[in-house]
Amino acid sequence: MIRNPFHSFFGGIVTAVVITGAASAQTPSNTQLVPRVMVPTGRRAPAPPPAPVATTRTLYPWKTQVTCTIFWVGEQAGERNPTPNNRSSWDPQWESNFGGYDDPEPVKRIANFTTGEFRPKGFVPKLNPFYIALPYNDVVSSLCHKPEAARVIPWFRRMHPEPGQTVCKGRWLQVYRAGRSCFGQWEDCGPWETDDWEFVFGSKPPKTTQNGAAGIDLSPAIRDYLGVKSGEKVHWRFVEAAQVPYGPWQKYAAQPPAAAGAPDLASQQRHMDNLRRLRDEQFLKKPLTQLQN
Repeated sequence: MIRNPFHSFFGGIVTAVVITGAASAQTPSNTQLVPRVMVPTGRRAPAPPPAPVATTRTLYPWKTQVTCTIFWVGEQAGERNPTPNNRSSWDPQWESNFGGYDDPEPVKRIANFTTGEFRPKGFVPKLNPFYIALPYNDVVSSLCHKPEAARVIPWFRRMHPEPGQTVCKGRWLQVYRAGRSCFGQWEDCGPWETDDWEFVFGSKPPKTTQNGAAGIDLSPAIRDYLGVKSGEKVHWRFVEAAQVPYGPWQKYAAQPPAAAGAPDLASQQRHMDNLRRLRDEQFLKKPLTQLQN
């Protein structure tokens, strides 16, 4: 997994002089000395208001050395996958909404870093092919959440969900392996467990002992992007949507489109924000002599 931040630049240089006065010899010993602050010239500017708390800058802890497995939309039930994946924990029409069978066979996939295409050859996905499963489901049914959900899920209370409305589906994660990082969305529950909140939101290892005590399922697109194999170790953490850089994981609709052919405006906005961030970073690297010209 990986770890990922914003600057602004001001053209002038402001200097301030702070002088502390000496204590008077007659000052009682039990009186606390208060330094005197002297401003040489000009009026004292009003104190700025406190900066608002930026929830988009939240840094979630890393889960390190977690065994991963590979799963895919449309996967049939088998010895290592007891539940078929034509539906997910939160989407009974997952395969249909995705656009079809997300064939994991490398010869039937596109994995192109130049064009950003990471998908099956047979169709263009209608949902994000960079998807993930974690071993927790926050809802019992469409009527209620699990009793611990509001307490253990960090973003639960600020989302104000209706009873039975999941706050986990669609959450972004950052996954890191061997010097490369990618991003994906939480779209299903597993591997094996659906109640392991101590691992997903706490500090305990995964409950399951299946598949090498696997703690995260990765889609074929993530597998191809990271060059990871089932059974290998990765690091992962949650990230806020605003922290996700533009990449192949935003090339397709991150959520079901409102209408066929509708533009993904949220992805376009994130792309523009990322370009502005890169521009500002390059600007701040310039020496002062260049900025003054």
